[in-house]
Formats: sequence, C-alpha cells, structure tokens
Amino acid sequence: MARLLDRLGRRAARLHWLVVVLWVVAIAGVFVASKAADGAYNDSFTIPGAQSQEAADLLERDFPELSGVTASVVFESTSGTLTSGENKRAVDRTIANTAKLDGVVGTPTLTLAPSGEFENEIGFARVQYSGQIQDLPKDAFTQLERAAAPAARAPNLEVSFGGELVDFDNPPPAGNADEIGLFFAVVILVFALGSVLAMGLPVSTALLGLGLGIGSLSLLSAFTDIGTVAPTLGTMIGLGVGIDYSLFVLMRHRNNLADGMEMHASIGRAVATAGQAVLLAGTTVIIALCGLFLSGIPYVGRLGFSAALVVLVMMIAALTLLPALMGLVGRGVVRWHIPGIGPKPQRTTTDHGLGATEVHGRTRYAKLVVRRPWLFAVPILLVLATLAIPARDIRLGETDDGSAPRSSTQRVAYDTLAKGFGPGFNGPLLVAIQLPGRDGRAIAGDVSSALSSKDGITQTLPPEFSDPARPNRSKAAVVVAFPATSPDSKSTEHLIATLRDTTLPEALHGTGAQAYVGGLTAEFIDLGHKIQDGLPVFIVFVMGLSLLLMLVVFRSVLAGATASLLNLLSVAAAYGVITAVFQQNIGASIIGVDQSMPIVSFVPLMLFAILFGLSMDYQVFFLSGVREEYSRSADSRRAVIFGLAGSARVITSAALIMFTVFASFIVNPTPVVKMFGLGLAIAVLFDAVIVLGLMPALMTVYGRAGWWIPRWLDRVLPRLEIDSRSRRSPSLAGDPRGGTDVAGDDVPEREPV
Repeated sequence: MARLLDRLGRRAARLHWLVVVLWVVAIAGVFVASKAADGAYNDSFTIPGAQSQEAADLLERDFPELSGVTASVVFESTSGTLTSGENKRAVDRTIANTAKLDGVVGTPTLTLAPSGEFENEIGFARVQYSGQIQDLPKDAFTQLERAAAPAARAPNLEVSFGGELVDFDNPPPAGNADEIGLFFAVVILVFALGSVLAMGLPVSTALLGLGLGIGSLSLLSAFTDIGTVAPTLGTMIGLGVGIDYSLFVLMRHRNNLADGMEMHASIGRAVATAGQAVLLAGTTVIIALCGLFLSGIPYVGRLGFSAALVVLVMMIAALTLLPALMGLVGRGVVRWHIPGIGPKPQRTTTDHGLGATEVHGRTRYAKLVVRRPWLFAVPILLVLATLAIPARDIRLGETDDGSAPRSSTQRVAYDTLAKGFGPGFNGPLLVAIQLPGRDGRAIAGDVSSALSSKDGITQTLPPEFSDPARPNRSKAAVVVAFPATSPDSKSTEHLIATLRDTTLPEALHGTGAQAYVGGLTAEFIDLGHKIQDGLPVFIVFVMGLSLLLMLVVFRSVLAGATASLLNLLSVAAAYGVITAVFQQNIGASIIGVDQSMPIVSFVPLMLFAILFGLSMDYQVFFLSGVREEYSRSADSRRAVIFGLAGSARVITSAALIMFTVFASFIVNPTPVVKMFGLGLAIAVLFDAVIVLGLMPALMTVYGRAGWWIPRWLDRVLPRLEIDSRSRRSPSLAGDPRGGTDVAGDDVPEREPV
C-alpha cells in the first residue's frame, strides 16, 4: 500500500496541471449532469414493519386522494369575522383559486375554530394534492401563495401556510454557516502553518472536493430519495474531513522538505505515510456510515450513504488533488512564511530538526502527563461521565413546524392553529381500518365512538369509506382523530401506544377487522422506536469494526479496546449535551432554540457513525508514534512522550478546525442541523481531550502491558503498517541512549512542523 500511494503522490505532483484540470472537468460534468437529471431532495420515508406504514399503505391503495401531499392556508382576522363582509369575499376568492391549482383534488372548504378566549377569528382551508412532492410542479408553493393573494392583501386578514408542501418547498433559510466555518478554518490554518500559501492548499482541496461531492449528491437525488438535510450534512462533514485529511498530508510534506528531500520524493513520501492514516480513517467513516442501512430504515441508510459519498470524494481529493497542488506550488509551501505567526521549518546541526526551545515547549506537557497520569485521567473521565448522564433520558422523535423559526410561515401557521383548535390539531392521527367482507359501517362507527370517548382525544371526524367498486381497492375506512397534546409531546406517544394496544383491539374484537394508527405524528414515533431498537446492534457493529482495525494496525489488545471504549464515552457525552440542550432546554436559548423538543431520531445514529470514524484520525496519529518508538526502545513511558509530543500540534490544529466548522452550523435555523452541529463540535472537542490527555495517561499506566497481544491472534491478523506521524525523531532513531529517563532533560530532538 505504501509503495502504491508513493507512486500515486509522485505522479500527481509531476502531472499537476492534468490532475487539476481533470478535477475541474469532473466537477463541471457532475453539475451539468445533475441539472439535466433535474433531481430533488425530499424527506419521504418508509418504516418496514411499523403500524404507521401499514396505515400509509392502506391509505395509498384505498384512499389515494388522502395519501398525497397536503397544505393548509390559515386565516386569522384582525378585525371582524371570516364569514362576513370583505373578509369573507377575500377568503372565498382564495379558496376558489386554490381549487384550480395543478394537482389539487376537490375543493377546499373553510373550517372555523371554536370560540375561545381570543379576540380574532381563526380558520383554515386544507388543500389536498393528488401526488407526492416529487410529482408536483417545482413552483407549487409559489402557486399557492399567488392563489392566496386576495386574502393576503385584505387589510383585516393575516394569512400563513403550513403542511408538507410548505415544509418541502419553503424550508427555512440555510444561513451562512459554511462561510463562517470556512473563515475560522482559514484563520486556524494560518496560525498552524504560518503561511498563506500553505493555508490555501487544504482549503482549495476541501472546496473543490466539496463541489464534486455535493454535485454527486444532487445527481444521485434524481435516481433515489435523499433527505433534504443531506447537502447540509455533506457540507458540514466534507469541509471538516477535507481540510483535516489535507492538513495531515501537507504537514508531513513540509517536514520532508525541511529535511532537504527532493520535492516530488517528499510528496510521494507524504502520501505514502500520512496518506495511509487518511485512507484508514476515511474508510472507517465510510463503512460506519454505510452501516446505517442496519437501522432498517431506508431513509436513514440513504442519508448515511450520501454522507459516505462526500467523505469518499474528500479522501480521494487528499490523495490526488492535494499532491497535484503541492507539486504546482513547489517549495513555496515552506518559503513564504509570515513573520511571527505559526511554526517555521528550520535546520539545526542535528539532522535539520526544530530548535531545542520549541521542542522543549512541546515535550514539557508530554512529560507532565507521563509523570502524573492519574492527575489527567481521573478528572477527564469524571467530566465526560457526568456530561453523559442526561443521555439516559434521551427521547427520540421528530421536530415539527412548532420548532421552526418564529418568523417562518410554517411556525406562524402552527401557532395560529394551536391557538384556535388546540395543540394536538397540528398532529392528527389517521386511523385506517381494513374492513371485513360484509358492510363495515357499523364497525367504523364503533371505532369512531371508541376514539371519541378516549381521554386525550379532543375531536374525531366522521368515518370516510373507500369505494370497493373502483379498481385495486378493498373495503376500508379512515377516521381522523385529534389529540389533546402537541405532536412531539410524550403524552401523545403514550396515547398512540394505548390506542394500538387496548382501545382499538377492544373495539374490533370479534369483527375480523384490522385498524392501524397512522399519520405523520405516528410515523415519527414509529421511526424513533425503530431506530432505538436498532441502535445497540449498530453500536456493536461500529465498535467491533473499530477494535478490529486498531488490532490490525497496532497489534495491541489494551490499546485497541481502550481507544474504542473512550470513543464510546466521547459519543455518550455528546449525546448527553444535545439531550440537555434540546430536550431539557438547558442553555437552549443561547443557540436560538426557544422550546424543548425530542432528539431527531436519526441524529444519534449519524453522530455515532461519523464520530467513531473521525476519532480514528487522532487515535491513529497519536498511537502510531507511540508504537514506533516503543518498538525501537522498548520504553513505554518514553514512547508516550514521543508520540504525544510528535502529534500534539497536528491533532490540536485538526480538532480546532473540525470544531469551528461544525460549531458554525449551530447558527442554522433548522433544529436538526443545530443538533448535528452541536453534537459533532462537542464530540470532536472531547476526542481531542481524550487523545491529548486521557489516552496518553492510560497508556502510561498500562506500561508494557499496553502492547500485549496473544501470539495466536498476532498470527491470524493481517498486517497493515501505518506511519502517520509527521516525521521520525533522529535523536531516538539512532540514539544509543535509547532508554533515556523521561523525567530527565533529554527530549526528542525532532517534532512535526
């Protein structure tokens, strides 16, 4: 593998213009193809085996007019009523206009809210479309707004829009999170590398890779359903890993040049060594993300695959495009140094290393960790364990329009309907009934009566019956019931469970009929349960994969097991933080969240897959240095000092870049993006603390036992050598004093730039 990567790096450096042009052509080609394919992201999903999916299938077959996309035009009078005078004329014209829109089934009717303790009169018209979102015109929501213009222009009316159509076609503005994250990444890179030209290489690589990755997702969306959050998630992960992977390779190249290596040889060597760490870490992320298909939810699996596709593109960019760019700029990558900023490669009398002052500053911390390992291990473990405590109460669900930005039309419509009809009106339950061969009107009536008398349900609509004489239809009925509590309430979840387990079975006992509780609220609850059931299997899969890779690379049971368990602790702490902020509403207002909400069902799965792979970067970078020095000197304490001193700068820089890129997405108004941004940012910070503090402390405590592996296991495992450090330490490589006491003043003379 090292030889293959070396040749790849050298060839890309020599043919730099060809490689760059091929990348630009590929990016242009994929965007042209995606434009021609006319794909679109959408959030349609199925939940195999769930009762809500049974209800959805029955409705699609027997009530196709109820299975399409819906929208609501919500009216609120500021003066007068909705059924008299100018207000009535404006509402009537609006409803008549909506009935003429492309894809609308039937004529919407005005439904008025019962009189309440509020002065304004509230009503809405439900607009039913015949198809799914991908079947409607691209400007369907714009057409709806134009149709509602008479009411919107009326001086005494306020109009807002809700429903699936609005959520799909009028999402909240994405904001400028990617620009903010990129800006901070640039600043960190300037200080880490001390050169504007050097800084530009990983940034350019990440941006070009992101162009190809997001363009590929857009093209893929024309052939399969991909969630609307996919491009934002891809941008977030792509920027982070793209810059980090490029940074690993670039720093190795700079050090090679400082050693006096020929440029193309230096690039080849950097790709052959640091590139292997990139290959290992990137492959781990990709496999973990593709493992999301184990969740049993196609939507989640495709979301994981789309993120994995972006990571794959970024990994290829770091191994091909970056070497080409490094070959293009030549030795300018080390010559154009900003005075007073960042490290400056310099030669010394001993093998062109760094000056002793700078080396001493970095090894001083490493020696402190080795001398006082428990001083570092215990506090870090306690802090992470404490932060993980709220994760015990995590409740998976889905956000709705009630968590949208207050200025959005969806949120205004949601709040208006909740004020007029009650909080549960925004999450109706569709009870689909498969009737037996005989007339089922009495059966449907019994179901409606049972629902009406149930505590927690405020209103039911009369049953609607299918027409079995029409092709492909059976005898079926549907009853719409409105809960008393909001869609994301725990009480609503308990109500649905009671209806399924007790109320409906009792009402249908002996009839031969089957009833399924469906609707968007029930679908979200079923999605959460399905993912929660599959989460342990997925965790075992990813942890097993991580442990296997660590064993193959480092030939150590304790080191591999410790790295996997600490990664798990880091993810658990991240779960605890997002649970405390979003679900328990602790400090939520700081990030623009004004109410508590459940954790979006697929967020924990995605976080686990992403973070386990990303943490491999830092673990591999640190442990590879420790392992190499231990195999040379057999001094475990000295090896920890060498590995920590040799990797601290690049790990710190990479973690800061990841943190700022992910944290910048917290400003995005969409709650699910905020969850991803906060969870990823916090976990990356925890990973850095673990690798720079907790892992070295534990490896010191383990001593020689930290590198033990049973002989039989060593024989059966394949061998994969990874050298991801920035350089070897000449003072250790050929130093006859190999066993220098770590408490003394002898320190490694070489360190990465």
